[in-house]
Amino acid sequence: MAASKHPRRKPVTPNSQIRAALRQLWLRSRERGRAVKNQHNTCCECGRKGSVAKGKEVRINVHHKKGVNWEGLLALIRERLLQTPDDYNCMCEDCHKKLHEAEREEASNE
Repeated sequence: MAASKHPRRKPVTPNSQIRAALRQLWLRSRERGRAVKNQHNTCCECGRKGSVAKGKEVRINVHHKKGVNWEGLLALIRERLLQTPDDYNCMCEDCHKKLHEAEREEASNE
């Protein structure tokens, strides 16, 4: 078998996949739903009401007043959640729970 011209890349979750997952979380979040309910499914700029009536569809989006720092959010997710494979240990569920309990106990004793 001939050697590949391209070195094998390490598997990395693409940013687009992370953004898509976060978008789904946001769209289904209680916080977003509460904002729509509190503002009566109405545009705060023009006063139009959201509608699903055929031919009269009006989608109401929810805007983040403080913005979303996508680059910072993606960096944090990569740093704290999607680390390199060398930064993981595989454990059975019982040992994993015990480890977290011990970490919580240690943190509360500090």
